[in-house]
Amino acid sequence: MGEALTIGQQAELLACQYLQKHKLKLITKNYHCRRGEIDLIMQDKMTLVFIEVRYRKNERFGSALESVNYKKQAKIIITAEHYLLQNTQSYSGYRFDVIAISPTPQADDIIWVKDAFHSN
Repeated sequence: MGEALTIGQQAELLACQYLQKHKLKLITKNYHCRRGEIDLIMQDKMTLVFIEVRYRKNERFGSALESVNYKKQAKIIITAEHYLLQNTQSYSGYRFDVIAISPTPQADDIIWVKDAFHSN
């Protein structure tokens, strides 16, 4: 038997399945470099999409969306730039999306923010 998934892994799996239902194609999960990690990298038609998945059990310390602050965005952007340097496939462009999942994940408990932030 395999090990049980962590809450974060469950959220990423749920987000991936949700996005695949919306016609995005998975490229890779949990891309790491020295400066950070990107939860999901997917393709939306000819656009490469870097996706941050956030789960919040409650909003006592802010919502899942609010947790993707400027510092977190900067780490994601640097990691995405590293990915782009290592992978030379041709895309028409790229964007940064955020998936926010609430504790009882139903279809309407997943918030997908396309183009949530930009690199310089």
